[in-house]
Amino acid sequence: MYAAPAEVVSLIISDVPGDDIAVIASGPTVADPTTSADAKAILAKYNIAVPESVSRWLDDPASETPKPGHPGLARVSNRIASNAKEALLAAAHAAKAENVEPVILGDAIEGEARVVAREHAAKALACLMRGRPAKAPCVLLSGGETTVTVQGNGRGGRNCEYLLALALALDRAPGIAAIACDTDGIDGTESNAGAFIDTGTLERARDEGADPDAALENNDAYTFFYRMGDLITTGPTRTNVNDFRAILITDSRIRAGGGIGSGIKPL
Repeated sequence: MYAAPAEVVSLIISDVPGDDIAVIASGPTVADPTTSADAKAILAKYNIAVPESVSRWLDDPASETPKPGHPGLARVSNRIASNAKEALLAAAHAAKAENVEPVILGDAIEGEARVVAREHAAKALACLMRGRPAKAPCVLLSGGETTVTVQGNGRGGRNCEYLLALALALDRAPGIAAIACDTDGIDGTESNAGAFIDTGTLERARDEGADPDAALENNDAYTFFYRMGDLITTGPTRTNVNDFRAILITDSRIRAGGGIGSGIKPL
């Protein structure tokens, strides 16, 4: 708005599921349909106490952001330059080049990390045992941003928690490996981008005396993967299209007895 009447082109890298440009980086070149009254209503609804200075600012007409139709934004063009969908399409292209069938589960997946992990484990096992939605070799790709409701006092971001829950749900299923990372290089508040698992993760953990169930219960996935040497550390990437997850299925064999792993039944 301060550049008006000059023409402005805003190239936007989206880290928001759904790519709502009004909330990406607070949408500095986008009209804001919300009001200060909306903010005050939320504070009242949830009984949130704020400093007096915040209350005064919300009561001040100057706190209002430019609304749709504001002349200062008339010559602004907002363009999505990259997002989670583009990252997944690039990964799918790379998979096809290696004769691996890609399946994109979604680019705006949200929800509890451990719940999403169990859902994705079921899909991976369906590929392994029934060839649906794709036959091995295939890769399940997904993006978005999961959440973690912290109940314990451990360390770990949402991607590590997702992977630990995924490993437990897969229960040593043959021929399945997975990676989950935050594309900004920081998983939560830790120094790693994410981690990876494979068929031997649980066996190696138990050989090392690590308890994956206890780690998940304590929200301590970072410590678990650190101890295993399976963290992925890239450092800050200076960009962000949210989380990237890939589950690679390379083995279509089923163990004798019809089941996979000690706790998984055929779908």
